[in-house]
Amino acid sequence: MAGGKGKLKIPPRVAIIMDGNGRWAVEKNMSRIDGHREGEKAITDTVRAGVDLKLEALALYAFSTENWKRPKEEVAFLMRFNKELLDLRVDEFHAKNVKIRYIGRRKRIPKFLLDKMDDTMELTRNNTGLKLNVCYNYGGRAELVDAMKAIGEKVARGKLKPGSISENTINTHLYAPDVPDYDIMIRTGGDMRTSNFLLWELAYAELIFMPVMWPEFRRKHIMQAIEEFNRRTRKFGALTD
Repeated sequence: MAGGKGKLKIPPRVAIIMDGNGRWAVEKNMSRIDGHREGEKAITDTVRAGVDLKLEALALYAFSTENWKRPKEEVAFLMRFNKELLDLRVDEFHAKNVKIRYIGRRKRIPKFLLDKMDDTMELTRNNTGLKLNVCYNYGGRAELVDAMKAIGEKVARGKLKPGSISENTINTHLYAPDVPDYDIMIRTGGDMRTSNFLLWELAYAELIFMPVMWPEFRRKHIMQAIEEFNRRTRKFGALTD
């Protein structure tokens, strides 16, 4: 039970900001691209752990709307790398009953990667295990803007009254409306900010910042975060004791 002794309570929905690939590589006199390649091991181990822990949902911040500002060669590599990762792991994840979904804006993503994303989502769409939401070309503000546009269009067509708009209305227009709010957000790399990640969905999540760089993140670090989650007393809306 959270805040007490006994068996660990596993948070059903976990979100992770995978930070530190570049700094890890620089520290080892390697290229940033080498850091991203090493990060694949952490992704694979994390998904496997999510399956073993029977998580409901796991969100990974893979590529933000701001990442297009990175050097062109690094962006080009990340596009190819994500296709290679799917080529390498999609059959394994499918066999583990993982439902893979890419959430974010499709604009600017090259066709070869979009096709692979679509094929992966179609292959796994009927799976009933871990919901793996890969946030790609994703931004929390962009998600809310897109939700507001969709709601505004319904209002303009007379299908929705402004006075009837509620939190649930917004929830149903997010990229992954079937996934409730996340319970815990883990950020690797030591920085302490949310970086425009799941702004709506993390409203009451426990935020855990870890100094480990993403290429070295493994199952034991997930368990450390879960142990910290269990030491906390969650409060919803309360500002003071």
